[in-house]
Amino acid sequence: FVGRALYDPESTIVLRVLSWDEREVTGPALVAARVARALAFRQRVLPDDLDGYRVINAEADGLPAFTVDRYGTYLVAHLFSPIALAFRDAAYDALMEMEGIQGIYEQRRFVSLKGQAPAQPATLVRGPAAPVSLVVREGRSRFLCDVTAPLSTGLFLDLRRGREAVTRYATGRRVLNLFSYTGAVSVAAQLGGATQVTAVDASAKAHARARLNFSQNGFDAEAPEHIVGDVFKVLSRLGQRDRRFDLAFVDPPAFGTVKQGRLFSAVKDYGELVGAVLPLLTPGGVLMAATAARKISPEDFDWMLAQGARAARCGLRIVERCTLPPDFFVVPAFPEGNYLKFVVALRD
Repeated sequence: FVGRALYDPESTIVLRVLSWDEREVTGPALVAARVARALAFRQRVLPDDLDGYRVINAEADGLPAFTVDRYGTYLVAHLFSPIALAFRDAAYDALMEMEGIQGIYEQRRFVSLKGQAPAQPATLVRGPAAPVSLVVREGRSRFLCDVTAPLSTGLFLDLRRGREAVTRYATGRRVLNLFSYTGAVSVAAQLGGATQVTAVDASAKAHARARLNFSQNGFDAEAPEHIVGDVFKVLSRLGQRDRRFDLAFVDPPAFGTVKQGRLFSAVKDYGELVGAVLPLLTPGGVLMAATAARKISPEDFDWMLAQGARAARCGLRIVERCTLPPDFFVVPAFPEGNYLKFVVALRD
């Protein structure tokens, strides 16, 4: 006996292990026990003033190809393979027993040998329909999230420790937030006492949601400078105007955003992006650089930062690395789960 696995002949991962224990009987009872163990762990390691977090972390929690995130009073489940259909109903039954949960939305992101299908809106599978915007608590912060959205709810839960770092470093600093999306990092900077926040994103709609997040936290929605445009072009304009910042936050999408008329690729273009940001940082300024691109190793990421620093003819000193929060814990047998790279560095 080696283990029991779920079989998906159409996937790049054909077998996903459900149990290594010959004595374990697969079925609803095992799934309910896995959910209960996951909930108990989160209760031990997460603070009480947090209701946006990962509830089930796929293989790490013993439920492969299946993640569940909490946003206030609703859960969003992601299924990455049809094999998750074998146990999802038992998991949903157990999850609906969570205190304060009203409903569950499901997103299917099946990845076959032919590639990933286009993202579809989330489907309501338990409970009443959610409002368009849910308020999610994260310490002193409040964020508006849409659990029905096809791609992202508006808040990246795995960047929680990164936002905490922004709050710690932002005091008295002028902050540049690139690829700012719905402004969660901008809110974190404002909470930390930033003297100025400049947010850059290609989407005017994202800036509109960022203003709502600022208002939700009791700040003036028009206090940040919101710039719509291609990040590389905006950086060039800011440099021409001799604009300078004391902290820059960089977390581009792995793919999809436009870079001067072509698609940006984190694997190919991250070093160039860092090289364009550093001239705008004051000496001693803080660069916070992050990526969730799984194809970039920590060593590759450091090398990309080095390439950017060389292009900008300055030095960088890495003073801190932020890891995934404990609800995204990684098990040694599944190192692929440790995908986040987040560096805090000082510019010479």
